[in-house]
Amino acid sequence: MLPAGFQFSQSTLQDYVDCPRRFQLRYILRQAWPGVRTEPLQQHERHMDRGVQFHRLVQRHQLGIPVEQLERGLDEELAGWWRAYLGFDLLHSMLGRRYPEITLSADLSGARLLAKYDLLVVSPNQGITIFDWKTSLKPLRREFLLKRLQTHVYPYILARSGGGLLGTEISPKQITFCCWNTAAPSEPVIIQYSQEQYQQDESYLSGLLAALRAEVERGPAVWVLTADEHRCRFCEYRSLCGRGEVAGNFEEMDDFGDEIDPSVADFGLVDVEEIGF
Repeated sequence: MLPAGFQFSQSTLQDYVDCPRRFQLRYILRQAWPGVRTEPLQQHERHMDRGVQFHRLVQRHQLGIPVEQLERGLDEELAGWWRAYLGFDLLHSMLGRRYPEITLSADLSGARLLAKYDLLVVSPNQGITIFDWKTSLKPLRREFLLKRLQTHVYPYILARSGGGLLGTEISPKQITFCCWNTAAPSEPVIIQYSQEQYQQDESYLSGLLAALRAEVERGPAVWVLTADEHRCRFCEYRSLCGRGEVAGNFEEMDDFGDEIDPSVADFGLVDVEEIGF
């Protein structure tokens, strides 16, 4: 059974879509396993740590802390990411209210969905842009992002619950999703949401949650393993599942749909302050 109070996020749902067995091990059985996701481990950990620092820098900047105060003591790579962010004119020229690092939630099919946004910008014309910061090693691919749960969960929850934050109903067509990556800062991927996409997302997410609940109700049987064994190279459970013992190379991680995104929390038990409606 899922733990009491379990809440779904794009990250937990992505685990289920990528590999039902990984979801079962991670969230139902809460299996501790010593495998590392990638090698060399230290390089991976340094990159993840810089990603966390970068998200904090952007959050503080959006809260109004002066640039000269924030950029003291940055290492060379982090300073390069920071300069690229400061040159992101689409963001900095945008007028409107800003909500950095805010969490919204919505109920769907008896489950609670959470989304933690890096930044929401509400423009004077009531258009709302979701900004998401990525620090993955390779440029973003639009076709890859369109297949990811985040691209669908984030706008969907904003359309469902953002009205409580803004004090007015939000139409899906007012929502834009902008994904910006340090690897290609001049090439953000911008996706316009729509009423049609909203309805498709609601249907898909409802079906996904129903399938997951059916899996849980079947009891302790081993859930299906992913058919894409390349993913197993970047999974800490690979040896437990008999899918090899050697971790994948850190520099190849993005190729298999596991982009490094330290801003995304694996929401499980309630541990965040949220706005829910």
